[in-house]
Amino acid sequence: MQIFQFDFTDEASLRDELGRIRQVCRDETGAGALFHIFTETLDRGRIEAIGAVLAEEMPGAQYVGCSTNGNIRDGLFARSDILIECTVFESAGTSVATLQHAISEDSAADVARMLAREVEARPWVKAVELLITIRGMSLTAFCDTLGKVRRDVAVFGGGALNGDVNSSAACVFSRDGGYSENGVTFVLYGGSDFHLTTAYVTGWKALGKELLVTRSHRNVLNELDGSPAYETYYRYLNIRNDEHFFVNTLEFPFLYRHHGIEILRAPVSSNPDGSLVMTSDIQERVKARLAYGDHRTILQSVRETARTMARFSPQAVIVFSCAGRRTFWGDKEVDKELQPFQLMAPTFGFFTSSEFLRTGIHVNQHNVTLVIVAMREGAPQDPDRPLCEPGEAEKTGEVSLVQRLATYINAATEDLNEANRSLHLAAITDALTGLKNRGETQRIITELAGRPHRTFSLLMIDLDDFKQINDRYGHVIGDKVLLGLADHLRSMLGADGSGCFAGRWGGEEFMVVMPDASLDRAAALAERIRKGFEKIRFEQAGGQTMSIGVAQLRDKEDADALCIRVDDALYAAKRSGKNRVMLG
Repeated sequence: MQIFQFDFTDEASLRDELGRIRQVCRDETGAGALFHIFTETLDRGRIEAIGAVLAEEMPGAQYVGCSTNGNIRDGLFARSDILIECTVFESAGTSVATLQHAISEDSAADVARMLAREVEARPWVKAVELLITIRGMSLTAFCDTLGKVRRDVAVFGGGALNGDVNSSAACVFSRDGGYSENGVTFVLYGGSDFHLTTAYVTGWKALGKELLVTRSHRNVLNELDGSPAYETYYRYLNIRNDEHFFVNTLEFPFLYRHHGIEILRAPVSSNPDGSLVMTSDIQERVKARLAYGDHRTILQSVRETARTMARFSPQAVIVFSCAGRRTFWGDKEVDKELQPFQLMAPTFGFFTSSEFLRTGIHVNQHNVTLVIVAMREGAPQDPDRPLCEPGEAEKTGEVSLVQRLATYINAATEDLNEANRSLHLAAITDALTGLKNRGETQRIITELAGRPHRTFSLLMIDLDDFKQINDRYGHVIGDKVLLGLADHLRSMLGADGSGCFAGRWGGEEFMVVMPDASLDRAAALAERIRKGFEKIRFEQAGGQTMSIGVAQLRDKEDADALCIRVDDALYAAKRSGKNRVMLG
């Protein structure tokens, strides 16, 4: 595998470069050559002119490309607006094919299914690269369906963008598919001599407390913890909704777990109602945290990834980097996180609107992320190649001020969360038995009764003649009986394994809540509880008995009516001689 990278200036110099490349191709047509063309300009005429020269000079070569927010050449931010890269696959055991399709939000899942069929028909495929125009589309269904591509195939790529990050115009193109403003181009790599490994790097770290996404739609984040999402940035970071909003929030995207990995989502803008327009979809009920970007911490993450990938001994590295990272670093500093990969192998790529990578079976759409793809043909040629050197801060163990402050904030937040958890637990727990108290038990019963098409059953338990135990032996012995009953209920309900729980209703009365349980199943459990308790022997108090009322929620019945019926059933058991179960 050989890599050629050069800036496009004019057709004459392009022809000179192609003449040099032809000399290492499998034949004079350019067989085995794949070109990537990354362009900040959407000038269709210029792009098609480049394609025409390639077709004339190297008709056996293939090419793909897209519009970008900047290009990466030799591991550096390229200053020219069009970058041309050529990978020459030297082994006849390597195969490459390209596909291109028009795409819209409605057709995206169908396109992904088509790709899965194409891959299935080509057993040699080991990896798929995608270049796609996004234009505000929701790509959730597209990514979910890409997960159906054969599991041993890597999937990676980037979203086409524009030199103007605020513009939605973008394009993709290829030799066979031509120029498209609404399309996706795929490159299929594989063969017996082709090898590849992938990784992704964020470097951003979680900060502060978890925030629940309580309302969102596609890429609009409406509410966090029930409040307008923008308030999080204003309250915690004093970031105002002005012309600097996008740049200021890049340092603090949201981080959450999705498909088992950490995903970043950055806001693009804030709407008048306080909702945030995000770079990609974010789902409701997700628990997200703000993340902080610290230059030193990010570089540590980049270098760790580069050192790990260097063991693969790559011959080429493709980088798909979010345009937000370019903005975060600035054009003068962004090379710092690209150069560690150039130390491994020739590195090229572009700044994207989103980054895509398969992790496990899932294809995820990333933001504010580096997706790194390392390729080679054949066995490692340079196993003794030096790995990426650590930076000075890593050598000395020095930690940045921002990182120390973030560690302090996270530790303080966790202390506060633990205190809140303890307070909440104390507020819903009976102090003597450790079961749920009456208030929490009543709340859950009311919640269950209010759910549509949901039924459940209650067991109300009362110890028989409990007052005599307190009068004869004192409250210490009486408390031991109550504790024994609580342990018995925990044991019985744990064995039942159906989400049932017990709460102390008051004094010697207990309530068992059985979600989704029929009256017959509840009655059977009640009988097992009664018989089991009857066999227990307590210190001084000896054997004791209980009476139990059982009732199932009826259609259109509320929680209060159900509690009255189960209470009536309990006292019917008392009036019938105690130590028995009665249905209400």
